[in-house]
Amino acid sequence: MSIEIPPLKHKAEFIELLAQYRPHKDAGDLFEKLNFVVLSGISGAGRNTVINRLVAQEGYYFIVSDTTRPPKVRDGKLEENGIQYWFRSEEDVLADIRAGKFLEAELIHDQQVSGTSLRELEEALRADKTAIAEVEYGGANNIARADPNAHIIGLLAPSFGEWKRRLENREIMTADEYSNRVRTAEKVLTNMLTQPYFHIVLNDSIDESVADIKKIVTGVYPLDKESRARQVAEETLEAVKWETSHL
Repeated sequence: MSIEIPPLKHKAEFIELLAQYRPHKDAGDLFEKLNFVVLSGISGAGRNTVINRLVAQEGYYFIVSDTTRPPKVRDGKLEENGIQYWFRSEEDVLADIRAGKFLEAELIHDQQVSGTSLRELEEALRADKTAIAEVEYGGANNIARADPNAHIIGLLAPSFGEWKRRLENREIMTADEYSNRVRTAEKVLTNMLTQPYFHIVLNDSIDESVADIKKIVTGVYPLDKESRARQVAEETLEAVKWETSHL
């Protein structure tokens, strides 16, 4: 069953606030103390699966994003508050954006606002763990600007065909939702390939992806793996552009 996402009531106000958004000035102290890993990537790349494995191995704290959209059914189960996301009202998210209480926030798929709350980063610091977050491409850029020490990683399926298979098996989507995913994928991949702070990891094997992320954090990620991942990202982008042109 597909759950219809209602249109944003305050979309224009969100766009205006997010265009010039900066976190509260006190956030700088938090960034200096916190080790932070940021996973970006196209929908269906497997970010949540990789994060769950890292968190299960201890030492990592999953940063649960806030979102204005309602819970969805994924893998046959309805998402839970505080597990996949903190599901919040538009009014509450707007108030926190005005107060600078997010590290980053952005309009996603032109239908919802999601972001990384500073309160989650503070919890990771209190737990003395490495924070790890799943964000969209705009959020990754905002985090890189705010916290130059953050490890920004783009996660990718090993081929365009495998990405489509995963995306179609992940959830039931309307035609409009699928179009939004494909158009967003073009932006995500372009951003991943052009921003200099991105490392790229192919998610063919969960164990290998987890090991590669740990290598990036410790500064020993092999150049040949990075080069191969970048090549797959370029090939996937070309296929996505073709798909977008035929929607």
